[in-house]
Amino acid sequence: MSIEGLEFEISLFAEVILPLSLPKNYTYGIPKELEEHVATGKRVEIQFGKRKIYAGLIKRVHHDAPEDYRIKPILSVLDAEPIVSESQLKFWEWMAQYYLCAEGDIMNAALPAGFKLESETTVVLQPSFQQDFTSLNDREYLVAEALTVQRELSIGEISKILHRKSVYPIIESLLKKNVVSVKEKLIERYKPRIGTFIRLNPEFSSDGKLRELFDQLEKKAKKQLDVLMSYLHFTHQVSHPRGEYEKVHREVEKSDLLEKSKAGNAALNSLIKKNILIAEKREVGRLANTEDKFLEFELTGHQAEALKKIKEEFESKNVVLLHGITSSGKTNLYIRLIEEAIEKEMQVLYLLPEIALTTQIIERLRNKFGKKVGVYHSRFSRQERVEIWNKLLHGEYRIILGARSALFLPFENPGLIIVDEEHDSSYKQNDPAPRYHGRDSAIWLASQHHCKALLGSATPSLESFMNAGKGKFGFAELKERFGEASLPEIVITDIKAAQRRKQMHSHFSGLLLDEIKSALSRKEQVIIFQNRRGYAPYLECDLCHRVAMCPNCDVHLTYHKFQNELKCHYCGHRKNNFTQCPACGSSKLSITGFGTEKIEDELKIFFPDAVIARLDYDAIKKKGGYQKIIHEFEKEKIQILVGTQMVTKGLDFGNVSLVGIMNADQLMSHLDFRSAERGFQLMSQVSGRAGRKSNRGKVILQTSNPASQLLQFVLAHDYGGFYSEEIIHRKNFFYPPFSRLIQLTFKHKDAKKVWDAAKAIAGVFQKSLGKNLLGPAEPAVNRVRNQYLVQLIFKMNPSSKIVAELKNKIQNELYKLNENQLRAVDVTVDVDPY
Repeated sequence: MSIEGLEFEISLFAEVILPLSLPKNYTYGIPKELEEHVATGKRVEIQFGKRKIYAGLIKRVHHDAPEDYRIKPILSVLDAEPIVSESQLKFWEWMAQYYLCAEGDIMNAALPAGFKLESETTVVLQPSFQQDFTSLNDREYLVAEALTVQRELSIGEISKILHRKSVYPIIESLLKKNVVSVKEKLIERYKPRIGTFIRLNPEFSSDGKLRELFDQLEKKAKKQLDVLMSYLHFTHQVSHPRGEYEKVHREVEKSDLLEKSKAGNAALNSLIKKNILIAEKREVGRLANTEDKFLEFELTGHQAEALKKIKEEFESKNVVLLHGITSSGKTNLYIRLIEEAIEKEMQVLYLLPEIALTTQIIERLRNKFGKKVGVYHSRFSRQERVEIWNKLLHGEYRIILGARSALFLPFENPGLIIVDEEHDSSYKQNDPAPRYHGRDSAIWLASQHHCKALLGSATPSLESFMNAGKGKFGFAELKERFGEASLPEIVITDIKAAQRRKQMHSHFSGLLLDEIKSALSRKEQVIIFQNRRGYAPYLECDLCHRVAMCPNCDVHLTYHKFQNELKCHYCGHRKNNFTQCPACGSSKLSITGFGTEKIEDELKIFFPDAVIARLDYDAIKKKGGYQKIIHEFEKEKIQILVGTQMVTKGLDFGNVSLVGIMNADQLMSHLDFRSAERGFQLMSQVSGRAGRKSNRGKVILQTSNPASQLLQFVLAHDYGGFYSEEIIHRKNFFYPPFSRLIQLTFKHKDAKKVWDAAKAIAGVFQKSLGKNLLGPAEPAVNRVRNQYLVQLIFKMNPSSKIVAELKNKIQNELYKLNENQLRAVDVTVDVDPY
């Protein structure tokens, strides 16, 4: 068979998934010399297009040659053993079909960056170039001259030589003049961490030898003595059965030794040259290494009953919903179920909606299960993620704790999947594709592996609660708080009435400030919740009332006082110079509204002696930032914690007696059908942070609408009442869980093209769907990154057959759209949005 001019025999082919959003996978030929090396789940080096080199993943090996295009050969096999199992590939296939995306999108989301090799452009001199530089300009000359010294230069290296970011026009010109050529080189991203370990030469281990050594170094090399003394500091005592003790000179990592001694590399190297200390380099893990510890606890009567109920439900149901009020001890039940799974030599996946929750839970699980626990989420470096993946492949972890991306890990024998805080919107991936829901995907994954799934929440999603009510899911309840703690008292304060009585102090009611003062006097801690980051959402001109807007998006810029800048939370646009109104030139600018930064700032004025910290996305950007804040609050070094949704999610602080909700109205004013559900969940969850021990906590809830029915349900801690009321509205307006939704978003810099494309698709479905096709319509934010947005929402009966048929029809129509003059319009598909 001839492949692009090469003659060789091909009898075996591979369907390869590329890390690209392609409608279908491509088939590549397997050269004879590679046949014994290829296997499903291995990465292979392949060429796609004229020059680009990618690492693809073999999905299937077969004998069927494609008829509609000329195949290319696999260039090399990158793995000695498969890194993705067949069960994972089935999961990818289901996800691609369900969420209407490409398997390449799943591959991009699933594999750690260290496994995704990419093509790096490298420039080399043409062999025919005779070093005639007369036709080159100054910049071209610099590149060509550098290539005479160094055989290859990457794009980044050329940028540094020319002190320019944009070098492509220069390279293009050199290509046209036949001075250089471009080649592609595959770069392996993952590099194992190499550690240097120091140990004492056994010749010097006796007390006598060590004394002689000390005397010599004391006279001639005091810094070397410091290194040696620091090494001996790490020596520990090992107990013997007879009651005697033996000194054990264990190995110490070089970095720890240098940090302890403060003596520097030179002194350490001298001891190594003298053969007093021995250095050994080897590959080490990047992950925290925890010694096995065991934490025993007894379940309360209510917890034991709930655990028994869960096990009974698991006998006939694959999914069980655990509805446990805040601080009822759901984690203790999880630990008991994890113990049982591990005893059966099964794996456990413990999902949390955000990495923000992992810090406290990691500590609890590692105290119980030690090294059996692995942690996986997007904040880990690419090396750490590869390392966890490989450890799981080789069976080193029995428990994985992680955010939604942990679903893609290579599990072989999972016995239990726990989805904690299953209601949380953070389980939904919004961008990029795959736009999957972690909870729903976890349920499918559990069914694929024939294992059990446990969903836990104090405020379950309406879908899960309805499934439990219908008997599709099993159901268990925890109605009592752990340790006889009471649910907090919730007090609603009317900020309009407080303003009339002049009892508002900036954005704080007098009642809230009094309660904060009282809690601090008792040496108790306070959480203040405001679900908007930044200092203030608006910067407005007092003269013409113009609001500072983002030039790229149809949204206002948020003022961040700490960085002294206006910032767009959609595209990241920043503006530092805002001393004058750009419309009228007035310097009278007012800050309107408030975010977490402003709340923190004002609390420091009201309570100057209190230690106040902020917990939001801006405050935790650095790796470990979240853990530091949580640790200091847990140790009671922080007295008042101001935060966004992060403070609502499952955190357990025994000394928090007061929670302040700054603006309940904002929580109830979302622009989608889940507005009431999310508002109830957020307020109930943050209220649950108060009074988690013996003393009853208090929640001050500020609102301008105290008569709201939703607030009455929050006030009474009445999830059942809220569910009964809300489910009626969902049924009347045919929204989930009574229907299923698919949302199409059309994007283009030309508004007319966006509308034309949306209308073309809507026209196809209008007759069959009628009022169940919503749009075309502009979303609340109708321009982002200079692209106009128009949306279509499909509402359909939840029957799997009807949903599958509509998905196929939507996909076919989008393929047709991609073939006409509107193909430049970008269309994103979101199944089960919101």
